[in-house]
Formats: sequence, structure tokens, C-alpha cells
Amino acid sequence: MGNLLKVLTCTELDQGPNFFLDFENAQPTDGEREVWNQISAVLQDSESMLADLQAYKGAGQEIRDAIQNPNDIQLQEKAWNSVCPLVVRLKRFYEFSLRLEKALQSLLESLTCPPYTPTQHLEREQALAKEFAEILHFTLRFDELKMRNPAIQNDFSYYRRTISRNRINNMHLDIENEVNNEMANRMSLFYAEATPMLKTLSNATTYFVSENKTLPIENTTDCLSTMASVCKVMLETPEYRSRFTSEETLMFCMRVMVGVIILYDHVHPVGAFSKTSKIDMKGCIKVLKEQPPDTVEGLLNALRFTTKHLNDESTSKQIRAMLQ
Repeated sequence: MGNLLKVLTCTELDQGPNFFLDFENAQPTDGEREVWNQISAVLQDSESMLADLQAYKGAGQEIRDAIQNPNDIQLQEKAWNSVCPLVVRLKRFYEFSLRLEKALQSLLESLTCPPYTPTQHLEREQALAKEFAEILHFTLRFDELKMRNPAIQNDFSYYRRTISRNRINNMHLDIENEVNNEMANRMSLFYAEATPMLKTLSNATTYFVSENKTLPIENTTDCLSTMASVCKVMLETPEYRSRFTSEETLMFCMRVMVGVIILYDHVHPVGAFSKTSKIDMKGCIKVLKEQPPDTVEGLLNALRFTTKHLNDESTSKQIRAMLQ
């Protein structure tokens, strides 16, 4: 297909390089294939995870009945039997987050290692850039669904209370072989986060930077800011928007742009909102606000509530006003 990634001429308003990246058709080169296959094996389960989460109805009624009738053994058993398979499902989501964490670290290693700059990496390894985008896309979709489903935390709280009560009575339940106390503690921390998958990626990126002390932090943050520029340009340029065959690709670009902004904000010492940031935050927010409100409210909320530096004194009043 020729070179899928075309450098655009930078204008005075642009911060950092801008590219067009074909998210729909980028294919791995021989040099990318090993890492690409590894990440692809993780991503192939992402759609089933989302479908499973979307179908998650919870055991709210059964739990309420059991709490209101503490002496009715049948209702206690009904609630417990409803909650146990849900907890096994929640464990699967949590374990998938651990796989995603490892996948992201492999990608960051590939997209930031010398001798190439992050921009050169994204130009040379477009299929890996696309997989990075797919991880971010999945993450924001997962967290949007999780935030809209309070049953998840209610079910898990009931599970933990019941397990604790049985432990006091020296009872061991079969499900503890599947979700032991240590696993339950880790899952509890995960689901306590408003956006657990995003938190996982933020922690993984921060860990990657701290573990690779010989690698300048700019290699990682420039990879993120370049990806944000890629998405912003594709969204605001009719010529590029028209190249996509699916409307969903535009939503994909928006989610990826917001995801990399949040990662950048967590990893960069002064964040995404300062004047020295390599991300054009005003431009990115403007692009989001030009979309139908119901499609972007979740993304604007992610910028409002899951970034680290939005409320710093160094953030301009104009940017804060745009996100009010």
C-alpha cells in the first residue's frame, strides 16, 4: 500500500510532529512480527472481554433478598450461587489486565529503544503502533462499561463479606480454590479504581520508565505525544477522515487520543496540561468538542477525572474552562 504514514507540514500552531497512520490497514513487517504476534495473542481476547462485561447484569436482587432475610437459608444460598460465577468472571477481567500490562511493556520496549527516535519507530513499525492504539481503545471502552455498572463492586463486596464470615466460622468454600484471599485482595484494589484498566496502563508505563533508567524518559513521553498528534490531525483534517472506511475508526481515534494524553499526563513529570507539554491540549479538546456530545462525554470525563495534572496551578485557565 506504499507508505501508510505521511509526514505533514508542521504549522506554527502544531506542537510536535503530526502523521497520518492507517489504523485500518497497517500490516506487520518481518522485524515487527515476533512482538506483533505476542500482542495479537492478547488482543484477540479483548472483544470477548468487552462483550462479557457488557452482558454483566449482577446479582443485586438476590443480594438484597439475602440481606433483608438473614435467617432464610434458601435465599442465602441463592445469592451465593448467583455471585460465585460472577466473581469468577471478574477474576478473568482482572487476569486479562495483567496480560495487557505485559503487552504494553513489550510494545513500549519496541517503540522507544535506540537507535531510532519514537517518531521514527512509529513510521517504521506502523503495525505495532496500531496494536498500541488497540490496547488504548480497549482500555477506554472497558472502563466506560465498568463505570456504568455499580453491580460489579456490590457483587464483589458481598462476596468478600460472605467469605470473611465463613472464615470466622472456620468454613472453607470451594470457590476459594479459584479466588483465594490474596487474589481477592488484588481484585479488590483493581475494581476500587474508577477506571481500572487505565490505571493498570498508567502503572505499567510508569514502571517501564523507572525500570529502564538508561532510556531517557522523553523516549516514552515523545512516543505518547506523537500518537496524540497523529489522532488529532486525522480527526480535524477532512482529507484524512475521508480515507477511513468506517465511522467507528473516528471513535477509535478519539479514544486512542484521550488514552495517550492520560498516559502522558501520568508519566511526564509536569504532565500534559503545562505550557511545555508536547501535546496540543487545546487542539485535542477542541476536536472532541466538535463531535456529537453523547459520543464524547465519556472521553471528556476521562480527561476531567483520570488525569493527574489538570488541576495544577500551571494549567491554563482556558484549558480548565474548556473541560468544565
